[in-house]
Amino acid sequence: MSENEFIKPNVVDSDDDDDTVCLGESFFIDDNYELTTFTFGPHVLQLLCLQSSSTDFDLTGQLVWPGARLLNEYLSNNVELLQGCSAVELGSGVGVTGILCSRFCHEVVLTDHNDEVLKILKKNIDLHESSDNPNSCSALSAEKLEWGNTDQLNQILQKHPEGFDLILGADICFQQNSVPPLFDTVKELLFQHGKKQCRFILAYVSRSKMMDALVPKEAVNHGLKIHEVDGTRSVIGNHEGVIYEITL
Repeated sequence: MSENEFIKPNVVDSDDDDDTVCLGESFFIDDNYELTTFTFGPHVLQLLCLQSSSTDFDLTGQLVWPGARLLNEYLSNNVELLQGCSAVELGSGVGVTGILCSRFCHEVVLTDHNDEVLKILKKNIDLHESSDNPNSCSALSAEKLEWGNTDQLNQILQKHPEGFDLILGADICFQQNSVPPLFDTVKELLFQHGKKQCRFILAYVSRSKMMDALVPKEAVNHGLKIHEVDGTRSVIGNHEGVIYEITL
């Protein structure tokens, strides 16, 4: 989802053109966050998030979506995938996946493309790091990253020249034209890690047959290998979800 595709602030016209009212971006922003408890296996997290979407403005990252629950359940049952790793999450939203991973990884970078979402993401990082949780990971940070934006990606990689062991994405495939730049970014991250094993773990939630076909097709078009993780296909949030692993 690129920033250029945001739903722009609306203009409301009256019968008299002189009475046109321009609604600023802030009109669409709901920051009535609630501290919410999430449980994934034995792991309990508390994060600030919205309980529902109240506007048409593109702030989907303020919610916790079904794919994040699917990915977190998978990771909580397979913590050996995370132990001692470095990870980067794409489309982190409020950070529920990245913050869970910080209990096991030695370093986690959470990313999002929306400035308003980055604010709540950073608040949740602060909340997590300032808590009395003995599992809190100090190497937890948030960065702005729009998929396909080479400059933003390079800024992140300058700070992390060795790349990452894991790339994570939870319920991030909503718009068809966001999928190619997503895989552009994933491919660059996979190559950055060189010959070391690196994988992109994607929790995909099916909402249209067209997107179901597009996601694996784009992976293959980018020269990547994609396979469905056995036993992960399930119904979550009234949709079918699955875990994909994507590698070079």
